[in-house]
Amino acid sequence: MTQLKPQEILEATIDAAVKKSQLSVRSMILLGLLAGAFIALAGSGANMAGYYLLADPATNGLGKMISGCIFPAGLILVVFAGAELFTGNNLMLTAVLDKKITARSMLKNWIIVYIANLIGSILIAWMVSCCGLLETGGGMLKDVTISIAAAKTSIPFGQAFVRGILCNFLVCLAVWLATAADSTIGKIFSIFFPIWLFVTAGFEHSVANMYFIPAGLFADGGAAAGLTWSGFFITNLIPVTLGNIVGGSLLVGGLYYYIYKRA
Repeated sequence: MTQLKPQEILEATIDAAVKKSQLSVRSMILLGLLAGAFIALAGSGANMAGYYLLADPATNGLGKMISGCIFPAGLILVVFAGAELFTGNNLMLTAVLDKKITARSMLKNWIIVYIANLIGSILIAWMVSCCGLLETGGGMLKDVTISIAAAKTSIPFGQAFVRGILCNFLVCLAVWLATAADSTIGKIFSIFFPIWLFVTAGFEHSVANMYFIPAGLFADGGAAAGLTWSGFFITNLIPVTLGNIVGGSLLVGGLYYYIYKRA
């Protein structure tokens, strides 16, 4: 087996999208729950790895770099163990453009998987808040978890939207590269570097935020940082999700489809 060429990656992506559209609702829900849990566990580990550096503005960038070394584990689990991740599934647009699936079937997958990702992520956030690990470092991890959530919900709508575009541009490129790789280690490295890049850069991932912000909410209870569930959904999740769709569907799936099928 040899590494796929870009044109072949597109065809493999289209074939994968067709299979995703044919999943039963039950499979979409269960696989979506798993993906949400995988990303949330990666978020928990990323915070644990970087909290000491993240707590100080002078070392925040280094903290993100350290956290970024851990976070790719989430997408690696999704790809290898098998799960349905909303942001990666934005590449299903390629099959719609190729008339292999309908827009309705794509949107059905997106909606079901998105909700399942949300439930899986929030469940892990609640479990992490209950298990005592947030008290690590004399409660410093808890403080950082709350501050991360507060910072994310204070990003202006337009900025959150653009950060969402940039993030899923890289996430879908990670999936695109992993599709091309012909070995396990090749797929791991294909995933690792783009995900490491988006975390270090500080871009916004909707499913990751389904862990980061609820974790802050559970840790804080809205008492100190003013975190609210409505703020989570309206201020952050909506603009980031819309940005993710643009970055993944249009800038990766749509652009490569145009290059290799229409140009």
